[in-house]
Amino acid sequence: MESAARVALAQCRLQSVLSSHTVATARTLEQKIADAGPADQRIDPHVLTKARDLLETRDVIQRIPNRRVPWFYLTGSDPELLASRLAEQEVIHNQMMKQQFCMRCGQTLEIATFKALKNQDITFLGSFPDVDSHDDSSLYSKEEPPSSLSGRTIPLGKKLDFLVIDSANGAVGIEAKNIRDWIYPDSAAIHELIFRCCYLNAVPVMIARRIAYVTFSVLNPCGLIFHQNYNQLFPNADAMLADKARHKKLLGYYDIRVGNEPDKRLALFLHTNLQKVLPVARAGFEIFKDLLIKYSTGEIRYDAFAAIAAKRARELGLR
Repeated sequence: MESAARVALAQCRLQSVLSSHTVATARTLEQKIADAGPADQRIDPHVLTKARDLLETRDVIQRIPNRRVPWFYLTGSDPELLASRLAEQEVIHNQMMKQQFCMRCGQTLEIATFKALKNQDITFLGSFPDVDSHDDSSLYSKEEPPSSLSGRTIPLGKKLDFLVIDSANGAVGIEAKNIRDWIYPDSAAIHELIFRCCYLNAVPVMIARRIAYVTFSVLNPCGLIFHQNYNQLFPNADAMLADKARHKKLLGYYDIRVGNEPDKRLALFLHTNLQKVLPVARAGFEIFKDLLIKYSTGEIRYDAFAAIAAKRARELGLR
């Protein structure tokens, strides 16, 4: 439960940003309020959503009608300025929503992960065999790891992005999500990762731009490992689009990085830090695996899962 003071601060910041930006999507508002600004005034997206909903019920904030995604603006905004600001931002946003771009963008972080893995003495499954054959203006071929491992099979043929085979700690399942949304514990991406890893008995690893603190605090004791990339990667072929999306007067996604080369943080995580945390993660995963599979299939909902997991952790002296 968020404090009234934090919700009130969120309302103030939403109105301040919309006053200067005129109109914005939820992702732009998150970028400017959750990712940026003074540290003590950064508001996580779930609090922003609550604050924005309250402002909408009071008719302080409104939405542009008939759009694929909501665009928010302050009641009383100048109609001509509103139309102009919407037009210059929406054309960029629509380019980023095109299916081919989304697929190529999704591959960019996967390829960075692949390159970091193959540059070390790590046994893993999952590949991009033609990554050096052409540029990233078109999709690369992806050889996914198998959906079966040592007699265990993920139902419906679902597959992970990569499977690492660690001699001491067994299988490790990696998912790389190159999206703007913060990863929350009840997100589809988390459910899918847990589901696939439970069936393969693989320690789950999530690599994403931003991961909410509650996701780490609830799921890390249960054996999940997280790495925040802090950037969204764009293909090299879309460098011009990246420049427009980064512009502070447009979508404001200042953290976009162009290219599929792994940065030092990702390389350090996969080469060094992952090995350090794997033993504890494997132990936690074994303790909570029965609960995790029920959560991933929807047998138990998030609130119940979090309560049961916390109780079990306290009883075992893990918290």
